[in-house]
Amino acid sequence: VVVSIFVNPMQFGPREDLAAYPRTPEQDRALLEGAGADLLFLPAVAEVYPRPPAEQTRVEVPGLSDLLCGAARPGHFVGVATVVCKLFNMVQPQVALFGEKDFQQLLVIRRMVEDLALPVAIQGVPTSREADGLARSSRNGYLTLEERALAPRLYATLQWVAAELRAGVDSSEIVAAALRQLSEAGFRPDYLEVRRAADLAPPGPGDRDLVILAAAWLGRARLIDNLTLGLP
Repeated sequence: VVVSIFVNPMQFGPREDLAAYPRTPEQDRALLEGAGADLLFLPAVAEVYPRPPAEQTRVEVPGLSDLLCGAARPGHFVGVATVVCKLFNMVQPQVALFGEKDFQQLLVIRRMVEDLALPVAIQGVPTSREADGLARSSRNGYLTLEERALAPRLYATLQWVAAELRAGVDSSEIVAAALRQLSEAGFRPDYLEVRRAADLAPPGPGDRDLVILAAAWLGRARLIDNLTLGLP
């Protein structure tokens, strides 16, 4: 088992938190050793990107990369696809595992692997959560104690939306109410949407496999989460 850790400058925008992004390499090493990982690949930026940014070859997955988080963070998924393609070529894994918390990222990587015929099997891993439901994330370290107590409301709101959809309530009414709930609770939502799980397109009347996705700011932390939903 090889684990790669790389804070990727290409997927951060000009006003985003690259310099302040949490980095805990010694803690990561200890956790990985305890978990039985065989190798930690922790490359320097110059090893991954030997050329200046303007001269760097890039990988783009059009369409999927422009929605949701891609609309809020232009160029983000170009950075994701480029660095993941490079890491695959450097490590040459048979199977690569990605958390489902970033559902859009998982679909972008699957599409890239399919389109470029990369010999890697992509496996999604269920989101790891705290006891109160908050999805685990490096950016949770930005939360104050008061914000940390409030943060699980994001996942609770997704669960409420799923319950309303199962009950047959119109999705546009549910989404509008959910956004109001988050704003009133103190979040600054980027989006909350119901999409088709296969490709993130808006669902049609016959689509039953859905995903509810949300991104919202809470203080300095931009939290993302999602919940898949299979309707009868």
